Amino acid sequence: MATALQTKDLCKTYIVNKRQNNVLKNVDLTVEEGEMVAVMGPSGSGKSTLLYAVSGMDRITAGSVSFFGRELAGMRPRELADTRLEEMGFIFQQMYMLKNLTVLDNIILPACQSKEQRAPRREIVARGEGLMRKLGIVETADSDISEVSGGQLQRACICRSLINRPKMIFADEPTGALNRAASDGVMEKLEEINREGTTLLLVTHDVKVASRCGRVVYLVDGNIKGEYTFEESLPRARERALSNWLIEMGW
Repeated sequence: MATALQTKDLCKTYIVNKRQNNVLKNVDLTVEEGEMVAVMGPSGSGKSTLLYAVSGMDRITAGSVSFFGRELAGMRPRELADTRLEEMGFIFQQMYMLKNLTVLDNIILPACQSKEQRAPRREIVARGEGLMRKLGIVETADSDISEVSGGQLQRACICRSLINRPKMIFADEPTGALNRAASDGVMEKLEEINREGTTLLLVTHDVKVASRCGRVVYLVDGNIKGEYTFEESLPRARERALSNWLIEMGW
């Protein structure tokens, strides 16, 4: 199995009011191709900062981040932006959809901006509609984003993250703004995407969401305190085992 993502001695420091804030401290993390990994930890532990750092959305202070064998820190801004557009997909708690575009147009926008795709618009539209059909929201294609539910909109965000056929998807609290039923639906689709071969790294505070991943990384004060790999197969057993482990970690 190839390595999708690897960090070594990853550090991220912010300077606020002339004071140094070390948010990430010598983080070593490896994600293998095809894995679905959750990052958990207390508020302020650096979870989102880690996600932004390893995906190239934020420049690191020290260390290295290797994405499928390529060092992100050494890339120029244009190369890094192209890598994010062509090879990564992003899902956030806030949907970040453009209000003046329909749901479908929001989904296909990254493909229309892609230099690698170079496909006629009708092919891009067909691909977008195919993803919407797969996620059960094709009937919302021509709707404004204000006319659909939160669960439908988050599924649209998943479609958007997949439109350029990314190697890896990064998700920051992808179910944080959803009710339980919508959250379960979104996670079912993410699991399906993972089974089809896409690597996922997601940040979550939800034990039920994390228990659907293959591995959980626990972050405290910018350091990885521990990792949990599931042996249980039944959902309730996975949740219970993860909860017990998190308590042991100081959750």
